[in-house]
Amino acid sequence: MAKAPAKLNWQQLLKSGDRIFIGSHAGTPAALIDDLIANAKQLHDIEIVQVYTLADNKWVEPQHQQLFKVNALFIGGDKVRQAVAEGRADYTPCFMSDIPSLFSEGVLPLDAALIMVSPADEHGYHSLGVSVDVVSAAAKSAKKVIAQVNTAMPVTYGQAFIHRDQIDSFFYADQPLPEMPAPELDAITERIGQYVSLLIEDGATIQIGIGKICDAVLRYLGNHKDLGVHSELITDGVMDLIKKGVVNNRKKTFHPGKTVTSFCVGSRALYDFVHANPHLGFYPSEYVNSPTNIARNDNMVAINSAIEVDLTGQIVSDSIGHLFYSGIGGQVDFSRGASMSSGGKPIIALPSTAQNGTISRIVPFISEGAGVVTSRGHVHYVVTEFGVASLRGKSIRERSLELIRVAHPKFRQQLLEEVRKHYWVPHYQLHTPMEVPELGNVGFKELLIDGEEFDLRPLNPSDERRLQEFFYSHTKETLQLRYSAVPTQMSREKSCTLVGVDQSRDLALCIVKQKGSVVQIQAVGRYYLLNDNQSCEVAFVTREKHQGKGMAKRLLQEMITIAELRGLTSMSAYVRAENKAMLAVFQKAGFSRLPGDEPTEVNLQLRLPRSAGSKPAEHN
Repeated sequence: MAKAPAKLNWQQLLKSGDRIFIGSHAGTPAALIDDLIANAKQLHDIEIVQVYTLADNKWVEPQHQQLFKVNALFIGGDKVRQAVAEGRADYTPCFMSDIPSLFSEGVLPLDAALIMVSPADEHGYHSLGVSVDVVSAAAKSAKKVIAQVNTAMPVTYGQAFIHRDQIDSFFYADQPLPEMPAPELDAITERIGQYVSLLIEDGATIQIGIGKICDAVLRYLGNHKDLGVHSELITDGVMDLIKKGVVNNRKKTFHPGKTVTSFCVGSRALYDFVHANPHLGFYPSEYVNSPTNIARNDNMVAINSAIEVDLTGQIVSDSIGHLFYSGIGGQVDFSRGASMSSGGKPIIALPSTAQNGTISRIVPFISEGAGVVTSRGHVHYVVTEFGVASLRGKSIRERSLELIRVAHPKFRQQLLEEVRKHYWVPHYQLHTPMEVPELGNVGFKELLIDGEEFDLRPLNPSDERRLQEFFYSHTKETLQLRYSAVPTQMSREKSCTLVGVDQSRDLALCIVKQKGSVVQIQAVGRYYLLNDNQSCEVAFVTREKHQGKGMAKRLLQEMITIAELRGLTSMSAYVRAENKAMLAVFQKAGFSRLPGDEPTEVNLQLRLPRSAGSKPAEHN
């Protein structure tokens, strides 16, 4: 047990008008602050500088406003949020990586730092335990360090120690560390977590935030291999992956073999896990959040959330309109670091709607009063429950269409109309993106063809330029076999028509090769619903280097399955007689030749059985 609380003379330690820092996250010295409040006497107008504090934040309540004025560098908790909204507290936006320099350079000079530490070891060193982050810099810069010594504080390694000679006053008080229970996940959150997990490759190093979405991502990483962690925060979900061997840090290129973090928040089990664990390194924020250090991890994946995203890719994450809600934190640090990393991926993940589905979080322009935290140039991916929008290297027009694709379907037409007002999307762009639900929950299928990995998915409006490039990659022979002619032009308008498909009626699928933000179409398969609404005509084309490898077969199989599920009764195709390879694909799939008048063209047909659960096609 810790010693009995030392009686502190706060009138000697502090004076009115001082600026003090209080320890952050689960390392908030609550008993020490309670003692200050109880014994403040004639003290007043003390500025408290803090980031997120996992505590009751009683010092921000109105009855203490003559004693304290809070300056939040990150807003956490309803009391602080309300105080900022009412003008009783201030919010100072800043990157987490920059906060230490605010202290050390005297921009926010500290008269005292109130922190929590573990009992000293035999050499006189206390550990900052679960919260090294900006506490380390505050302790180094403050004129006085006042420490609550708590036997419940774990001892963590890395750069987590402070010697007793660096502490001016001690307050011995035990208290359990505050815990943060794992959030309950809903279907939307789970789907987002699943999509994000698909962007994370084996051997990647990840940064994860806090909250439902990040927890869902961690739960879907259970089958990954050789992941590493370089993150300002770790939670119970990271602990679980370490215990399973999923996170082993073997492939890390910076601090290989070690999980690097600056603080942890979670359960008592997590705090026990980090205690004296040599495989974890707790380092200050200026080190962990340095974009240069983050970028030293190859394949760095940064996962953060947002309040809203506009159609150019601007990220709002610290305010709801004029209401300041949280803070910049480490989002920009890690987004920038991941974008600089070899193979890195900055990801923003959020639900597509708010307020019970009544408001879209994908917006044509940011709300009045809201501020951009992460610029449109920093983010590579935006993920919602409707899929993954890839923004890197995309024009405003292309990223608008990508983001509309992951917006909630009921808002897509409205979003398309809004962006058309600004000429970001041309007048001939008629259709909003649509899913093909028959492809399954994630909307695409992973394929292994001839030893290479590909994705089979619907074409969508943002594929306009990719389809154009696909067309111009074809030889004259391929064009002749596919179109029975040699077309010489695929305009943007024509390409737009071909990718802007009403997928509930017609079908347009493609097989793509994707490496990060680099996507190339390898094959396209289509069917067009005929006037009887019961049959369709099928066609496809494959990039020359992949012809004969089974891509056409795979596309045809998928189209047959979808046609059956939609209740169609037959499929037809017209193939040039000399195209023996394509004729073989159709015939192996069960198509029969029909008599025809044109000797250079073969008419084929497939009768479809009505599968269980299928329903007749209903189209206008």
